[in-house]
Amino acid sequence: MDSCVVAALAARNHQLAMLHVSYGQRTWMRELRAFNDICDHLDVKLRLKLNMNHFALIGGSSLTDPSIPVPEGGTTDTDIPATYVPFRNATLLCAAVSWAEIIRAGKIFIGVNEMDIPGYPDCRPEFIRAFNQLIKTGTRPQTNITIETPLSGLKKSDIVRLGIAISAPLEKSWSCYRSEDLACGTCDSCRLRLSGFRDAGYRDPVIYREGPGTQDR
Repeated sequence: MDSCVVAALAARNHQLAMLHVSYGQRTWMRELRAFNDICDHLDVKLRLKLNMNHFALIGGSSLTDPSIPVPEGGTTDTDIPATYVPFRNATLLCAAVSWAEIIRAGKIFIGVNEMDIPGYPDCRPEFIRAFNQLIKTGTRPQTNITIETPLSGLKKSDIVRLGIAISAPLEKSWSCYRSEDLACGTCDSCRLRLSGFRDAGYRDPVIYREGPGTQDR
């Protein structure tokens, strides 16, 4: 959902090129469908789809290792969640920067957000600041690429309100970590999304399986 809102926000003032990465996550096929649906909605012609299956070989995350269960109980401010894919965002951003250099893009928008799950170290502002410096150091002298994180300081309810205000196609987005047919409604990502819609006073357009926390969807 965050990526969907960021894409719709960026489309207001920029011509978009959109990147999707399949990295061995449980729901990669459903996420790819959401990616294509959002691209179609925003009339994005330039699309790049990459496979980074080494994350599944490395393991260590419940998103890429089927032997690690997807948690349902939420996290604390000090937890590194089991859904954290080690250093994933750095790898994704490296690919985005490489492509940006080739197509001469000036900005890379990413939907990182540290407010709801502060345990993800590669979503923190200091990580993005360090990566922006890395871009300056490691690209051509004439290159001027910056990473933009417009959702970084927003709560999930604020992201929902923003998405609705700018007519982001939230109904086409996919957040579930576990399922590719109906969203489970109980994984951390579904719970955060549902609570965001509830706190914002809106009904989530995505259909969920019946379960705890979905009654007010």
